[in-house]
Amino acid sequence: MQLPICTAIAALLISFIGILLLVINTEEIKGQAQLMYGIILDAGSSHTSMFIYKWPADKENGTGIVSQHSECHVKGGGISSYAGNKGGAASSLEECMEKAMQEIPKSRHKLTPVYLGATAGMRLLHISKPKESDEILKEVADKLKTYPFSFKGATILSGQEEGAYGWVTVNYLLEKFITYGFVGHWLSPGRDTAGALDLGGASTQITFETKQTVENKDNLMKLRLYGRDYQIYTQSFLCYGRNQVLFRLLALLMKTQGSDRSIVHPCYPAGYSDSVKLSSVFDTPCNERQTHYKPEDVLQIKGTGNYDQCLGNVSRLFSFNNCSYSRCSFDGVFQPNITGNFMAFSAFFYTHSFLQKAAGITITSPADLKDAIRVVCNMSFQEMQNTFPDEGNHLRDYCADSILLQVLLINRYGFNDLSFPRISFREKAEDTSVGWSLGYMLSLSNLLPTENVLVRKTLLPDAWRAAVFLFSLFLIASIIFLLRTYQKNATKLCC
Repeated sequence: MQLPICTAIAALLISFIGILLLVINTEEIKGQAQLMYGIILDAGSSHTSMFIYKWPADKENGTGIVSQHSECHVKGGGISSYAGNKGGAASSLEECMEKAMQEIPKSRHKLTPVYLGATAGMRLLHISKPKESDEILKEVADKLKTYPFSFKGATILSGQEEGAYGWVTVNYLLEKFITYGFVGHWLSPGRDTAGALDLGGASTQITFETKQTVENKDNLMKLRLYGRDYQIYTQSFLCYGRNQVLFRLLALLMKTQGSDRSIVHPCYPAGYSDSVKLSSVFDTPCNERQTHYKPEDVLQIKGTGNYDQCLGNVSRLFSFNNCSYSRCSFDGVFQPNITGNFMAFSAFFYTHSFLQKAAGITITSPADLKDAIRVVCNMSFQEMQNTFPDEGNHLRDYCADSILLQVLLINRYGFNDLSFPRISFREKAEDTSVGWSLGYMLSLSNLLPTENVLVRKTLLPDAWRAAVFLFSLFLIASIIFLLRTYQKNATKLCC
């Protein structure tokens, strides 16, 4: 009869110890209300976004608990669009920075780092107009210094940095580097990482971990995070973002049709017509300027909506020759074989989302993708307006955008029937926008350690109360069981 008594006593002791630990941790939580914040301004080619991140103030670096607090989209174009407009880039940031001052507690202002990272739009401006590029960076830096935060710098990211930081963001949010284990610690799960596919306005990036030899060392990055080494392949293609591809497509059609006055456009929907100034087509380093043209001259464009012709013209923007490596994606750039899962974000996500909505199917294969694109490219402009009235100015470009997605993913990167279903098209993960900005802040703020850390994770107060309640029930049940067992044994002894 002693076994039930021993069991009950053990349960009683376990419950008592559990409650004691819970009470101790509850006291610890009282000191954890303060948060640290970080601000990233993502100065893209077509727009600027501000992201505010937060994490517990008393945590050691690298605990894997950084989350997005909020975001703000700056009105107007990217900062590169303010070239020649003195003060325009700086003033465009004011509304979002004022929002940051309101959302971040005043006591944390001086401790909050602010970073501005500019991407392909500014990379292009730096190529064509380096002086104006430098002036814009200085202008926005001077503006950000006027706020009560800790300004850390305004810089232009290289394409490889943009790709690598996007990869860090994806795998951080997917908890590939570190995850919370049932033993109450943050642990390195040792999972395979996911690749990152980013499509912006002026460039596109592909980054993934590979065990193959990276034949071009410019594409190789070696990282050590949480005690594990990573060899990643990363490549950024300048001038292959969606906006620059659209400009290059116009220039190509003018050349092939032999006219700078009027063209037919197979990627624009049938029934659509428009006119643009030639300056808007050729005012980019991505397009070779024609020897004789007047910037103010107007080009008339008429859409025809032809999938095959659009595919043929978009494909001509890519060079598939002159590969000096064992394998190339395009333009003579080395790429190892695709492996593992991928997350596709930015314009990849928006285009893919529209394709599924327009075709009314779930795209799970290259064949599905092509079928959906045919549906979109064969729709007249009137049909598109009637079916998708909220899409506005985006409707004109969905056929070209979709074919760009197809050429990049299927024809050049090499996704096939087996690997395409492993692409997850996402805008957000865990309520955090997917892009390079989180990875950038983590790296610059030393929130990603090189070595592994085991940090105990505490629960929120409500969770602690629930746990205390459950342990209390278990304790009461143990006492009742103990008393009943004692009474039953006492009765037997008396008899």
